[in-house]
Amino acid sequence: RKEDNLAVRSSESYRTMQKFLKFLFGDPNKKMLSALDREVQQINALESSVVSLTDVQLREKTSEFKARFLNEGVLDGLLYEAFAVVREAAKRTLGQRHFDVQLMGGLALHRGQIAEMRTGEGKTLTSTLALYTNALRGQGCHLVTVNDYLARRDAVWMGAVFHALGMSIGVIQHE
Repeated sequence: RKEDNLAVRSSESYRTMQKFLKFLFGDPNKKMLSALDREVQQINALESSVVSLTDVQLREKTSEFKARFLNEGVLDGLLYEAFAVVREAAKRTLGQRHFDVQLMGGLALHRGQIAEMRTGEGKTLTSTLALYTNALRGQGCHLVTVNDYLARRDAVWMGAVFHALGMSIGVIQHE
């Protein structure tokens, strides 16, 4: 039919235009992932200095970060170091070390972007990075879930990371 042929030609034109634009400007997702990868390398470079901290020194980093935030007024100046500290606290308390892809997800969350992760890829652990960093402002930070069971479970589970870093947590339940 004439309408079907027109629709096929239209969608082919659209795909051709998409390919041309990607060729001309590059794939925006690849550019973003490449930029995030460079940031992850900066976080990874801090790991050796954070590993050598005692538990007390690791905990004191929270007070140091809060003071730096008050002086500088921006979180981005301490973002990589804060992520490295959370990674180390999770490794010590949970026996779980954030993977690079989780650091990328944490950076995206911190910036208010969406990070898509499949079941089992560590969304809960990923959230600790952005939650901790944004809580340094002293205004509280909230994670919302529609499932009361997960809220309770994750508050206990990930709460160990926050407690190790001198932060408190709470859970609001439906009932």
